[in-house]
Amino acid sequence: MKKLFAAVFALGLGACAPVAAPAPATEAPTTEASCSANGGAMERVGRAQTLQCVIPFADGGDACRDGSECDSGRCLGSVEASGQSNVTGACQASNMAFGCYTTVRNGRAEAAICVD
Repeated sequence: MKKLFAAVFALGLGACAPVAAPAPATEAPTTEASCSANGGAMERVGRAQTLQCVIPFADGGDACRDGSECDSGRCLGSVEASGQSNVTGACQASNMAFGCYTTVRNGRAEAAICVD
């Protein structure tokens, strides 16, 4: 039974394309002093409300059509724009990527994702 479960589980994983969670542009400092020194503030974030260093990006919120235009490397759009072409998004505001959004690449909004 265990072998059957393992085989079915392995086949199921092979049928789905893996989706990587977005990674922050840089590793955030873990102490309040180092966070502050990097221009951030310790905040409770995400569904679990874990204490993390949130560092804003200088161009956060600026209009973009691709992540290459942003300090963070990430251009984000609204969930409603998912799958659309000719989309203008906004540069990621901080190193925290919680919420629901699409990633805009070359003016096209990819599938929506929610990260909590």
